Amino acid sequence: MTTPLNKLIYVLLLVASGLMAVSTLMIGSDASITIVTDFFGLSSGFISANGHIIAALGFALISLLALTVLVKPEHKKLSQLMGLALVVISLVPLISLFSEQRWIASLGGFPAIGSGQGIIKYFALLALGIHLLAEDKLNLTQQRLVQILPVVLVLLWIGGMKFTELEAKGIEPLVASSPLMSWMYQIWSVQTTSNIIGVYDLIALAALLLSLRIHALFIPAVLMSGAVMLTTQSFVFTWPDALSAETLLSSGGQFLIKDLWYLANLVFYYQLTKLARIIE
Repeated sequence: MTTPLNKLIYVLLLVASGLMAVSTLMIGSDASITIVTDFFGLSSGFISANGHIIAALGFALISLLALTVLVKPEHKKLSQLMGLALVVISLVPLISLFSEQRWIASLGGFPAIGSGQGIIKYFALLALGIHLLAEDKLNLTQQRLVQILPVVLVLLWIGGMKFTELEAKGIEPLVASSPLMSWMYQIWSVQTTSNIIGVYDLIALAALLLSLRIHALFIPAVLMSGAVMLTTQSFVFTWPDALSAETLLSSGGQFLIKDLWYLANLVFYYQLTKLARIIE
């Protein structure tokens, strides 16, 4: 894998996972780790006490493998090893979605997602891992679908939550801190602003799905979806609570930085679609 776009994918994984590794280690054992260990019945013992260290090592492994593939792209086994690591490391938190603690009971539980918002972002890593492991077994259409499904999922789920009062108030500090978006509160209410963002997310996901068949929607869909992820990254620098002198990233900052994984999905989708057009 030597193309500039493939290199970009590994750079995104290197940066995001590296930041996750360092900040997870420095934050220590918090609720995000405890919910996972408790779900697997590991509320006591070595794993419970060192869950944050294990998680940090997992992220560090992804970052190290990404760096290694960048340096030695000709070694296919390295990318396959990375694929396996991505699948395993993403499945552990994803399985914890079966925990009731991931859902908002006051809104009826599933599909009203609470702490699981940060967990569903691991679907992005899962898709990347599947691609690296099964690239030779999937046709281009299947590969493209695998890469956009995580993006569609997060746009549908978190975008849909924008229509709730809880989510509207939850994103208020982020939007208010952003030079790109704070002006919206001067025109609309907190809830209306959130609704508009939610509508945008749903339009972007619809465009992504339709772009599988309608090539004219391909570039607009990628740009619209990418804008969501890039805007999220801008909050890392504008939202005061995202960064921490003690832990590099706060837990909120970790939630934001995970969107770099979705950018990697979109880069893969862009590259696969371009390849499909050449073959056709």
